[in-house]
Amino acid sequence: MTLLRRCAAAILALSLLPAAPALAQGVYPTKPIRLVVPFTPGAGTDTVARFVAQKLSERLGQQVVVENRTGAGGAIGAAEVAKAEPDGYTLLFVASPFTTVAASARNPGYDPVGQFVPVAPIASGPLAFVVNPAVPATTMREFVELARREPGRLNYGSAGTGSVNHLALELLMARTGTTIVHVPYRGIADATKDLIAGTLQAMTASIPAALPLAADKRVRVLAVTGPKRIPQMPDVPSWQEQGVANAEVINYWGIVAPAGTPRDAIAKLNAETRRVLAQADVRERLEREGAELIPGEPERLGVLIASDLANWKKLIAEARLAFE
Repeated sequence: MTLLRRCAAAILALSLLPAAPALAQGVYPTKPIRLVVPFTPGAGTDTVARFVAQKLSERLGQQVVVENRTGAGGAIGAAEVAKAEPDGYTLLFVASPFTTVAASARNPGYDPVGQFVPVAPIASGPLAFVVNPAVPATTMREFVELARREPGRLNYGSAGTGSVNHLALELLMARTGTTIVHVPYRGIADATKDLIAGTLQAMTASIPAALPLAADKRVRVLAVTGPKRIPQMPDVPSWQEQGVANAEVINYWGIVAPAGTPRDAIAKLNAETRRVLAQADVRERLEREGAELIPGEPERLGVLIASDLANWKKLIAEARLAFE
């Protein structure tokens, strides 16, 4: 009887332990998955997200449906997903603005660390610094000298206040002692149109977005924002090479989910994303567009997000940048 009582007590104690988040009955996924992209259709991040979503749909046997929720440098879409049901059927495709907006805004509307769990890292790479072909500068040094001679005459576009396009230029100005006027847009696609039209003089763009524009001579690429040149633009020097020190900016892509999403779903999504990234056509497509694949466990993306958030907060404080 004593043994029976002990067994019963042990079973009761185990039943009272918090249950590990897991999926309900059925093999995940059992219905379409919503992948929110917080940027405008046609932007560099959007094209990558749609390509990955198509490949994931094939792997999962369920449609991964891309939905664009634009505005505030990606904050609107991020805030929406943060409040979504954590059931594995609502995901967020993130890029650097996920952390730059959170680092710079007083109230971004979401916490990139506390309200989300990482699902899968995808790729990373520098941005391209581009200008309208009419700008009388063919190198970064010439552009900086032009901005110094005529402070406030040049302007640049971004995907919104706090976006990586915004902070990259704020960092550039802080490091070079220049003044260039910020023109925020709801999405980078609209800013790109105005850059091509000549309304804007400069901006940073993702490599996938910049490559075809440069090939068609609709923009001129003066630099990449990473520490070194990239194979896709071998003749384009880095900011560092052209005298812009301590201003490295790296973009990244990944998938996150609302905090509390079942671990089974995260494990499944991570495994299938890694299989997608291992496909030759996916690897070739992303690398051709200037991205370096960074497949790995969810924790790899979690570390990247946390470190990027901390780095931007530090840089903003050091450069004494102020945002509303």
